[in-house]
Parts: sequence; C-alpha cells; structure tokens
Amino acid sequence: MAAPRLMQSVRVLPAISHGILRYGSSSSETKEKVLQYLMNNFTSVQTIMKWNNDFKFWRLKTRNKRFYLIESMYGKNAAAAYYTLEQKGGVRFKGHAEWLPPNHKGRYHFQQYKDVPVECVDLSGSMVTYMGLSNIVGLQELRELNLSRCRYIDDWALSRLHVFKDSLQVLSLAGCHQVTERGLATLHHLQNLKHLDLSDLPAVKNKGLTLILLEEMLPACEIVGFDYTDGLYTEEIAASSERMK
Repeated sequence: MAAPRLMQSVRVLPAISHGILRYGSSSSETKEKVLQYLMNNFTSVQTIMKWNNDFKFWRLKTRNKRFYLIESMYGKNAAAAYYTLEQKGGVRFKGHAEWLPPNHKGRYHFQQYKDVPVECVDLSGSMVTYMGLSNIVGLQELRELNLSRCRYIDDWALSRLHVFKDSLQVLSLAGCHQVTERGLATLHHLQNLKHLDLSDLPAVKNKGLTLILLEEMLPACEIVGFDYTDGLYTEEIAASSERMK
C-alpha cells in the first residue's frame, strides 16, 4: 500500500514549465525543471535570499536596541525589565517573590518599581545578543541571570558579564552552543558566583580540563554540566586508574 500512496504524492508535485507551475509530471522531471528554473532565475533567487538575510539582521538588531527613553523616564532597572519582557523573558524585583511576566497585551507598568532594583533576569531561549546586554549591564544588584539556550550568546557576549562581579550568584549558560573555553575563562571576575550551569556546550572540547580550571578560578561555585572525564579518551582514564593502584 505504501508504493501506490507514494506514487500519488509524486503525481501532485508541482513542476515548472516556462516559469509556470503545473501538475502531473514525474519526480525526476520535476527536479530537473525546478533546477533549470533556479538556474534561469539565479539572480532573482540570490536577491530574495539577500532580502531574507537582511530582514533577519534588521529584526535581530531591532530586538536588541537600547531603550534610552524608558531608562531616562524610569531608570536602568525599569529599562532592563522592559527589554527582558520584550524578549518574552521574566524579571523579579528585589523584595518581591513573584516573577513579572508581560501581560497578554504586551503592556508593562513600572511606576511602582521605579526605584526598586532588579534581582533576577530570565532571558532563556531569547534573541539576546552582545548589544542587547547593554540593557542589563547597568543592574547593580543582579543576583540571578538565565541565558540558557540563547543562540547568539558567545564568548564576546560573556566578556560583558564582569560588571556583575559584586552581585551575581547564579548563572545559567546551558545550551549556548557558541560558547567556548575562551568565553568561560572570562567568568573569573564573578567571585561571588554560587551556581553555574554549563550543560550542553558542544563548542567546549575538553570539558574535564575546563571544569578543573573553572573550579580553580571560582572555588566557592557549584559547577554543573561538566564532568572530569569529559574530553578524555577511555585509554587515558584506564591508564590513570592503573597508575593509582
């Protein structure tokens, strides 16, 4: 039964003839005509791809602009909260147990928080970039920062976190696939850090050695996501075990 269904699907595939879509051709004919169409209209395809890339860049830049007006009206804490909520994240102000999410209309009211410091910022899974961090680096009492699964967080972005050296206690970088050993080395400034999540960082090649170095730099910090044996060959582990006997 699978074969007839497959043939039925092939028959309805669109084909391109003289720049016009039509139906009823075979799979191989369709592929050839699609390829021919793309070759004949290569310049147009390139232009569309360029427009698409330009739009993505513009959208990313717009989402990470700095909110100077809100900062001038309500202060740095409110501006950081506004940016975070615009990124579909969450914030928690000092002295408040609840997290402040955006309401269903996307409106935020900061009058009651104008002079209240932001303690926790959750930007997990957001489009935050190096430039976007400009909206939160002015937070002087930030205790928790969640940057997990942020695709644009890289080593360059991590170099900006040194400003939180006196306050930051919890940091999550889990799933930030652009982060390498170089970026993690810049975290040595965060001497008050108590918990650091480094799960799922494929760009870090020798996680075991990196873990040892981070523990030396941050002796009071609990580091999760790395194991001492990560990055070591099985033969090396076995040889070390033999030497210890």
